[in-house]
Amino acid sequence: MENNNEKKSNFIINYIDEDLKNGVYTDHRVHTRFPPEPNGYLHIGHAKSSLLNYKIAQQYGGTFNLRFDDTNPEKENMEYVESIKEDLTWLGIEWGDNLFFASSYFKKMVELAKELIRKGLAYVDDQDSETIRQTRGTLTEAGQPSPFRDRAPETNMALFDAMIRGDVEEGAQVLRAKIDMASPNMNMRDPIIYRVRHMVHPNSGEEWHVYPMYDFAHPVEDAIEGITHSLCTLEFEDHRPIYNWFIEHLDEFQREPPRQIEFAKLNLSKTIMGKRYIKKLVDEGVIDGWDDPRMTTIAGLRRRGYTPEAIQDFCDEIGVAKANSTVDMAMLEHFVRNDLKLKAPRYNCVLHPLKVTITNWPEDKVEWLNIETNQDVEAMGTHQMPFTRELYVEQSDFMKEPVKKYFRLFPGNEVRLRGAYFVKCNDFIEDENGNVIELKCTYDPETKCGTGFTGRKVKGTIHWVSATQCQPVEVHMLKTLLKDDSKYTLDNLMEKIDPQSLEIITAMAEPEVIKAEPYDKMQFVRNGYFSADPKYSKPGKPVFNQIVPLKSGWRPPKK
Repeated sequence: MENNNEKKSNFIINYIDEDLKNGVYTDHRVHTRFPPEPNGYLHIGHAKSSLLNYKIAQQYGGTFNLRFDDTNPEKENMEYVESIKEDLTWLGIEWGDNLFFASSYFKKMVELAKELIRKGLAYVDDQDSETIRQTRGTLTEAGQPSPFRDRAPETNMALFDAMIRGDVEEGAQVLRAKIDMASPNMNMRDPIIYRVRHMVHPNSGEEWHVYPMYDFAHPVEDAIEGITHSLCTLEFEDHRPIYNWFIEHLDEFQREPPRQIEFAKLNLSKTIMGKRYIKKLVDEGVIDGWDDPRMTTIAGLRRRGYTPEAIQDFCDEIGVAKANSTVDMAMLEHFVRNDLKLKAPRYNCVLHPLKVTITNWPEDKVEWLNIETNQDVEAMGTHQMPFTRELYVEQSDFMKEPVKKYFRLFPGNEVRLRGAYFVKCNDFIEDENGNVIELKCTYDPETKCGTGFTGRKVKGTIHWVSATQCQPVEVHMLKTLLKDDSKYTLDNLMEKIDPQSLEIITAMAEPEVIKAEPYDKMQFVRNGYFSADPKYSKPGKPVFNQIVPLKSGWRPPKK
């Protein structure tokens, strides 16, 4: 990704400019981070967040950290760590030596928790999780103080040390911050800082028996790393008071504390975003892994054929806001088309073949036509395409009884075969069910494309392939996985899945298409953009995923 220092103003930029103007941070530094939990693959929402943090650091000539927030050993593993690194690299994000793990700070975090205990600001609670939940109160009623809330710091320290040593059973005790059980913000009602877990951590192994909760780990990690601006999505807005509370009550973080700023998360229409929902689909075999091309995981988008440049442009366009909203998937597709139109070669591939016989063409003659590979990019040059007596066209390019303004093939009508000749439909053959299975046509040898023919004109131009020289290819036609935008939960998720979201067809392609290697992208003329699937493609036998159709349902606003 190019280092683009052009300043794009928004409320986050305004906050940062205010801090720099007031000299809040030494040397006017800006230090951001992206802190994913390695409990699943990243999705398009994470792309927005990571690119936002990265580009703001670039914009100010600052520093960007990638930090794995691996504080929950129950759900995390190194597969997710590697996938996240791969996804971010593909997006164009660089972190250099600034790669960190929250687990590397576990010793430091325990020391900071003990500081709170010594100050009388944290205590060990013997109540179980259900009791703690029930005594937190409601939005209109204060919570009930724990009977263990006023233990002496020395007692709490001894109990916490026992938790650290592994002498306490899971769920028997927790360490809580001592704040305000009557606070109108539920997050401030003596939140849990540490819980006991006797399990192997993917990074730190068996070293620890206690693990910090996110509300404690998040501000501490930011402060340790010297983060200046902690950019979070809106669900963390109610957590900002506790973020600030921990920073304010830990002595070494008083100077140049990080500032948390919230922005709206990205929601896309008819898509599944949450990791737990995606994991359910993976675990139950509904989708082909985290990188299923129907998913908006970064891995899924990459496998489908999306480009990092398109995602970057999309995220730039939607910008940042203070209120959540849903963006139409068509907007993302627009930026994919816009990026591919000058990158992708264009080839003929007939998705639903209908045989055409050119009755006045010699049976054994093969003419190799010189076809422009992309009419909009002269540098792509040309390629050879065979024209023969028997061809395939799309079934939708013929009608026995044409509707108004239908300019393709029908009895007595003439069209141009793209890059070739005019052909006229004279007759058709049906099967016993009345389905058209073959067209009988004649061609006009004077109308060869590229010869300067200036005679009569036709209104229709269609694509085609040679029936004897083409190659069958497997094509995956993709739609959004969800039927609609109605609310889904873990319980009703399966009911929301569209069983027609994947259609596998055998198409007929011109010979150049067969040369495609994994991730190669091309336009199938009149049918859309497609990419060779990296999982199923084999040499000489590519399998294609539909990236996007050609027609866009979204237009950029006029400037």
